[in-house]
Amino acid sequence: MGPVCAKLWIVVTNLADLIDRSADEFPASVAIVDGDRKATYAGLDDHVSALALGMLAQGLEPGDRVGLFLGNTYEFVVAFFAVLRAGAIAVPLNTSLTATEIEHVIRSTEPRLLITDNNYSDRLDTANLAQCRVLSARSAPWEKLLKASTAETSFPTVDPESAAVLLFTSGSSGEPRAAILSHRALLANVHALLSLEHPPAITAKDTSIAVLPLFHVYSLNSILVCGLAAGATVVLCPRFDPDTTLAAIRKHKVSVVAGAPPMYVAWSAVPGLREAFGKARLVLSGAAPLAPALFDEFHTMTGKPVWEGYGLTECAPVVSTTLVSGVPKAGSVGRPLPNVEVKIVPERQERPGITIDGLDDANESEPGEIWVRGPSLFSGYWPNGADGPDGQGWFGTGDVGYIDADGDLTLVDRRSDLVIVSGFNVYPREVERAIEQHPNVAECAVFGVPHPYSGEAVKAVVALRPDTELATAELVQFCEERLARFKCPTIVEFRAELPHGPTGKIAKDSLRTT
Repeated sequence: MGPVCAKLWIVVTNLADLIDRSADEFPASVAIVDGDRKATYAGLDDHVSALALGMLAQGLEPGDRVGLFLGNTYEFVVAFFAVLRAGAIAVPLNTSLTATEIEHVIRSTEPRLLITDNNYSDRLDTANLAQCRVLSARSAPWEKLLKASTAETSFPTVDPESAAVLLFTSGSSGEPRAAILSHRALLANVHALLSLEHPPAITAKDTSIAVLPLFHVYSLNSILVCGLAAGATVVLCPRFDPDTTLAAIRKHKVSVVAGAPPMYVAWSAVPGLREAFGKARLVLSGAAPLAPALFDEFHTMTGKPVWEGYGLTECAPVVSTTLVSGVPKAGSVGRPLPNVEVKIVPERQERPGITIDGLDDANESEPGEIWVRGPSLFSGYWPNGADGPDGQGWFGTGDVGYIDADGDLTLVDRRSDLVIVSGFNVYPREVERAIEQHPNVAECAVFGVPHPYSGEAVKAVVALRPDTELATAELVQFCEERLARFKCPTIVEFRAELPHGPTGKIAKDSLRTT
C-alpha cells in the first residue's frame, strides 16, 4: 500500500475530503478537463467549499437529499462534492429519465434541492417536483455562490457510516430502488483500488477519461472519485461518440481508459485506433461482460490488453478485477479487491436461512450465485436499509459465476431477470407495466436477448386484445413516453397468445426458446 493511500484511509471520513487532500498535495495540477475548460485542484476545492457554504446558508441541513440532474460536466463534479462536504446526501439522476420517472425519484427520496441545467428543463417543467427547490448550474445564483469567500470556514462532521449517495438500481423487487452508499463504502472501494500496484489502477501522473455517465456508479466512484483521490487529471466527455472520444483520448494523451464493452465494439470500427491508444497505460472494461472475441480483437488492433472487472452498485462498485492478479485474461473478471471476499454458493446449497460462512467446503468451481462481503458493501435500500447484507455481512448479488483453476472469477449468467443494456439495469417488470398501460395490450412478457453492441437488448412479446391492432413503432413510442430510452424494447414480437405455466404465470423460458 502506498503512503498516499494509507494517509487517505486513516484521515478521511467524508468522501469530499479527498478533494481537499489532493488540493493540498497537487494544488496547481489540473484536476478536471471539461471541453475548453480546465480546473486545478485548488480551484476545484475552492468551488466545492463555496457551493457547500452557499447551500448551508440557504438552509440545507446534514442528511438532506440533493438531486443532481446533470451530465458529465464540471458543474456535476462541483455539485457532487459540495453536497457531501455540506453533510448532505447526493442523489444522481439518470439524465434520460422521463418526467414520470423523475417524479418517482422525488417521491422516493424527497430531495430538498435539485441541481440541474437548461439541457433538461423540458422534462423538469412538466414533472411534479413537490417541495423540491431547483438550482440551475451556471445561472447567476450559481455563479454568485461559487464566488463566495471560503476563508476560515468549517463544515459539518460526517459519520463515515452515514449515507453519502443514493443510487437507483432495480434491487430485487422490480421497482427501482435507491441503494444507500455510505462514505465508508465508497472510500473503501477507492482505497482498495488505489492500493493496487502491479499495475496501479491510477496515479497522479495519469490522465483518465470519464465517458460513461457520472450518474452511474462505475464512472462516479471508480473513475471520477478514484482519479481525483490519486491526483490524476480526469477528462469529461458529455456523451459517447466513437470519433470524438477517440479524438479526446489522442488530444489529452489519456493513459487510463475505462469503458464498457459497447464502447470497445464501436471504437474497433474507427480507423487509427492503435495510434489513438498509443499513450494508454491501462485499458479497463466493466459494467457488463466483455466477449472473449472482443478481448482478442481489441488487443490485436491496439497492442493493449483489456483489464476486465466486475462490480455492482451495491458494492460501490468494484468486486474483482484482473488488476489484482496482474494478468489480463479473456473471459475472466479477475480476483477480489483487497478486503473483499467472494464466495460461490451452488444452487443445490441455496435454501432459506442458510449460513454462508458454513459453506467453506463448497466446490466453487461449480457455477453458483456470487456472494460478496467487505467494507465497500452498501447499507441496504432507502429509506430503512432493507435487503442489505445479512447478519454475517454477506450480500447475494444475483449473478452466477465460478472460480476457475487459477483462482479467478468467471461470470456465467444472472439468476434474476435483470436485463443489462450497455451496463444499465433494466427490470422487465417495470417495462411490462408500461406496455400493459396501452389499451390494446392484453398481456406481455419482457426479457433480454443477446445483442452484439449493447450486450443485451430488451425484447417484448405482446398479445393484443381481440379485434385490435398495434404497430411496433407505435408501441415503442408509447414506451418512450413512460420510460428512459435504454429501458424501452428494441425488439417487439406480436403473438395471438402467450404460453402459461401451471400457476398461470407467463412461461418466459418457453418464449426465449421459440
